[in-house]
Amino acid sequence: MFLTISTRGTAALPATDLGYLLHKHPGKAQKFSTSYGTAHVFYPEADAERCTAALLLEVDPLALVRRGKGKGRGGAPDAALAQYVNDRPYAASSLLAVALSAVFSSALRGVCAARPERAAAPLPLRVEVPALPARGGPDLVRGLFEPLGWNVTAEPVALDGEFPEWGDSRYVRLVLESEALTLAEALRHLYVLLPVLDDAKHYWVSSDEVDKLLRAGDGWLAGHPEQQLITSRYLSRRWSLTRAATERLELARLAEADDSQVEAIDNAVEPETGTEEKPTPLAVRRRDAIIEALRACGAARVLDLGCGQGRLVQELLKDARFTEVAGVDVSVRALTIAARRLKLDRMGERQASRVQLFQGSLAYTDKRLKGYDAAVLSEVIEHLDLPRLPALEYAVFGHARPRTVLVTTPNVEYNVRWESLPAGHVRHGDHRFEWTREQFRTWAGAVAERHGYGVGFRPVGPDDPEVGPPTQMAVFTLHTHANEKEAKAA
Repeated sequence: MFLTISTRGTAALPATDLGYLLHKHPGKAQKFSTSYGTAHVFYPEADAERCTAALLLEVDPLALVRRGKGKGRGGAPDAALAQYVNDRPYAASSLLAVALSAVFSSALRGVCAARPERAAAPLPLRVEVPALPARGGPDLVRGLFEPLGWNVTAEPVALDGEFPEWGDSRYVRLVLESEALTLAEALRHLYVLLPVLDDAKHYWVSSDEVDKLLRAGDGWLAGHPEQQLITSRYLSRRWSLTRAATERLELARLAEADDSQVEAIDNAVEPETGTEEKPTPLAVRRRDAIIEALRACGAARVLDLGCGQGRLVQELLKDARFTEVAGVDVSVRALTIAARRLKLDRMGERQASRVQLFQGSLAYTDKRLKGYDAAVLSEVIEHLDLPRLPALEYAVFGHARPRTVLVTTPNVEYNVRWESLPAGHVRHGDHRFEWTREQFRTWAGAVAERHGYGVGFRPVGPDDPEVGPPTQMAVFTLHTHANEKEAKAA
């Protein structure tokens, strides 16, 4: 297997700085042992104007077979089916990607103490791979590399030059050129996409591959138009790993769209404990009040928006009148705990058909939220900054438009009854606000008027004659004429 990386330079910024960035001296030929053979690094040309580094991987076919017999650890499909006769010694694949990571590990991370300014700056780069398996052809090669800022030349390799009528093979000669990428970015693209194009790995894919993919894909994979294909192929189409990677990438995308850190929005589970929270009497009363209201309105298909660890979903599934229950949360950790609580992996087929959990942000419209009888926002709105409430309002009341919406939130007036709560403090560190009964009614009334709903209010918990209940609940009901108008439009 063979790959070259070239760059141009000037007298002030010589191309031979590539040697510093790769941590390999241009004046030396070096070799490195790998699990499947020997990797050689040398420089066919190295002067101030142009410098080329070559990586040659000399594969040991016997080592490949011995480490990868059958379908167990190390057994790639090609090696398992054709143990001694295959393309591994000649065509770029996951073997070359692993060698790239091992030999240029510091360059992949963008680390260069000798030339830090050059490591952080874009370079004029040219990458050539003479033989690259491309299951999907040149169009897929361009579809993977062009969105990342590369000018791509992918020339199909004929099956046999003497017999052109046989057509092209699944191999291409690849040339990538860019002046907008750093060397580290270029290497990370190659590390992920070489095995993706080959669509096979020479080793057993386990859960740690998800971390490798996300590290190498940081900054570009979440927004790539072929993210799903890349993730699936890189993880050898293992469904559970692909789902885990997709969820984490979606969380990263949501965090970027929200201009915040992942940790700031993935906070539905308390970081200091991995155990389930003990339900308080108020939490139980709140769930009971919600379920009672859902039964009263005749809802069968229910959305739990901001479902957290799935306690309400679990209670709803105990009642057969709720034929479909969907839990939505932005936190992957919370959804994982919810799935474990519900025992989704052991649930019978009939029960499993009634429930689904999916990740989403209530600040954005989502077509998956449409078509439900009722939606629940239980202790959710107070976790949003006030300027974000209009976005949630439109996503739920303006876009999803269930017949009934239940909203519960703390009554700040009741806080004086909590002996353990210091004066002026909110009940939870992540609460951005807590409303009085008047403030909540004003907000709910305005929302209802804007979107064609009626609204009523119910106390949850002991209704103190002076300060009201600890939790206040609004029950929104879509006006009949608005419902009929929408039905006609549909």
